[in-house]
Amino acid sequence: MLAPLTGSLLCVILLLFSSVSLAQSQPTDWAQKMTASEIKRNPQAWAIEGYTKPKWNYTQGLVLYAMSRVYQQQPDEKLLAYIKEYADTLIDERGEIRGYEMEKYNIDMINAGKILFFLHEQTGDPRYVRAMHILRQQLSEQPRTSEGGFWHKKIYPFQMWLDGLYMGAPFYAEYANWFSEGKASFDDIALQFRLIERHAKDPQTGLLYHGWDESRQQRWADPQSGTSANFWSRSLGWYAMALVDVLDQFPKGHPDRAFLKHSLASLAQAVSQYQHDSGLWYQVTDQGDREGNYLEASGTSMFVYAFARGVNQGYLDPRFMAVAKKGFEGLTGELIKNHDDGEITLTQVCAVAGLGGDPYRDGSFEYYVNEKKRDNDPKATGPFILAALELSR
Repeated sequence: MLAPLTGSLLCVILLLFSSVSLAQSQPTDWAQKMTASEIKRNPQAWAIEGYTKPKWNYTQGLVLYAMSRVYQQQPDEKLLAYIKEYADTLIDERGEIRGYEMEKYNIDMINAGKILFFLHEQTGDPRYVRAMHILRQQLSEQPRTSEGGFWHKKIYPFQMWLDGLYMGAPFYAEYANWFSEGKASFDDIALQFRLIERHAKDPQTGLLYHGWDESRQQRWADPQSGTSANFWSRSLGWYAMALVDVLDQFPKGHPDRAFLKHSLASLAQAVSQYQHDSGLWYQVTDQGDREGNYLEASGTSMFVYAFARGVNQGYLDPRFMAVAKKGFEGLTGELIKNHDDGEITLTQVCAVAGLGGDPYRDGSFEYYVNEKKRDNDPKATGPFILAALELSR
């Protein structure tokens, strides 16, 4: 068993990762600097996003998954211990996930399960496998639309959100590979993408709306199409990352692999048309410098990662690497603050946005641009690390 990180060990890892001169700006250095900065800000990973007590959540899973990629590139036992401590705080001796309520059928809860594959590979601890099975059971029982699309949450009936494709599909695909589930599972995964493309894609722009309500009952839903009203860059970023991460797991002989690659190429082409001269993307993707709109870090980081990895893995035309590099230059040149101690801060991050709920989120332009911003939100720092790693390959 690896011991939890102590304060002194944190200092060691921070010094290790921040030893690179700030004058250097190689992508691999940025990945290490953001990793070290996040650990310094959050000595216990469950505190990411400002939590005051441990919680199984998608944001911690996103950052720790990114850090697991850092470890795979440059193994360090202290970094492994940091990731492992989060899982061991939330997973008991039977492999049960503390505080997790399957009956809520919240697809966000699936995402953190991706770190379990990494941890089991590193440690062989069977508790992680038990936790994987629990999350897979949720997917088996998840409520669905009439065509088979996963509801985003039980409290959001008949709704598919772009976010949900990232939260559920990459874990589902990796689990299906690990446990040799066969073609039926991959058919089901591809179905999720086919449905969101069918119902949420705008034929004029090639972009996808944030959400779709099959019932057309939500106030945010268009009464004819069921879609929300705007294109939100982070939701498109979630979708882009979902496509590349699922393709990494998808069997090469599966007939839907070509469809997924085409969907990624179509999305990359559409999104690239809205890249600002700085390399960044706006909060509301297609609205440019409309009053209140701003250049936002999480959507940009997600696009950079998805396009860079798409090129590296052969899913996208090589020309999209230039788009990714320009985006990363925008992030590091415009939205990163460097501190004297080597720590870095990522600014201009939309803290949270959704649809429906209480208070009600109507999906309007005014709604998206007026949600609060937060420095170093994990929905940006995690993808920033992933983006830097891909650009260093």
